[in-house]
Amino acid sequence: MQETGTGQEAFPAAGGGDVDVLVIGGGQAGLAAGYYLNRLRRDEASGRSGPAPSFAILHANREPGGAWQDYWASLELFSPAAYSSLPGYQMPAWTGQGNPAAGHVTEYLSRYEARYDLRVYRSVRATAVHAAADGEYITDTTRGRWTSRAVISATGTWNTPYLPQLPGAELFEGRQLHTADYRGADPFAGLNVVVVGGGNSGAQIAADLAPAASVTWVTRKPPRYLPDDVDGRELFRIATRHVRALAAGEPSPGTAASLGDIVAVPPVREARDAGLLQARPMFSRFLPNGVEWENGEQSAADVILWCTGFRPGLAHLQPLSLRTRNGAPATEPPPATRSADSRGLFFLGYGDWCGPASATLIGVGAAARETVAAAASAAAAHPVGSPRP
Repeated sequence: MQETGTGQEAFPAAGGGDVDVLVIGGGQAGLAAGYYLNRLRRDEASGRSGPAPSFAILHANREPGGAWQDYWASLELFSPAAYSSLPGYQMPAWTGQGNPAAGHVTEYLSRYEARYDLRVYRSVRATAVHAAADGEYITDTTRGRWTSRAVISATGTWNTPYLPQLPGAELFEGRQLHTADYRGADPFAGLNVVVVGGGNSGAQIAADLAPAASVTWVTRKPPRYLPDDVDGRELFRIATRHVRALAAGEPSPGTAASLGDIVAVPPVREARDAGLLQARPMFSRFLPNGVEWENGEQSAADVILWCTGFRPGLAHLQPLSLRTRNGAPATEPPPATRSADSRGLFFLGYGDWCGPASATLIGVGAAARETVAAAASAAAAHPVGSPRP
């Protein structure tokens, strides 16, 4: 059964297999990890290093591109193509207006995967990771069982949206959707839409909807726009400077959060300047046909669109009974985000707790390099197939 990429190995007849390092997730973080694992293999072939770990990447989706293939068409990157690339291969130039659109990123990730002939196995969802007594990991999937000495969890957050619960939600007769459900403005034409969320997704979707729908944008606190000249390059620079200062025991020079919460990409900037992004405070409860504020004012609503973020998709790790800190698994500090409870388990690409800007195209490369080095070291301590202690 041929999977993807020129020369990609077929599945064993029964599915699953044995590898040194198993990467769970084939989006941008998983591909960045694959790049560095593949480079270890090239270094071994050229005699520049010792044996490289065997590896496989499991991807739940049928097509390449990770979550980017599910984003709305008008979504664009915070930075130009030249500053939005994974390690080793620069994103091709974008010829449209503004910064690259989501579809351009999906195509880039597909090319990236093929360029490096990465071992990506598709339509394979990891359902449970178990720690065996001999230090191996047993990963059950929808298409067989995998054994490995190290696991890099890179499943992202897209499939675990967060929806707050407010009084009266069960009475609301309209639709409640999330950022993950949004594909464009056309289905909402002429409707009353309440967009909830003061981050980038909330601002971008409210701006996208404004010409087609009657939009009420609500946020828990007044929206804070970053300076108009701040883009993804500057955000990554700020995040890196912050982490390096802390690692050196120096005071932080500040984080991007000190500047604002919303990157003023051109569509957001245009809607803001046209007066179309007038945020209101959060409503207090649902009504059957709308929402109500603390002061008793009511507004009609056909749709509530929650742009309230995501949580790490880590259900496959429940059998490991990992501790949590501040809502995330307990880990050793970056750059290689190793589990504090399971020495061969690593996290990549979920957010800044996995390395500065590690949830972005430009930022995940550095975290992936360190994570792969640590995972390869863990696997080398007892490669799959070696005699048991």
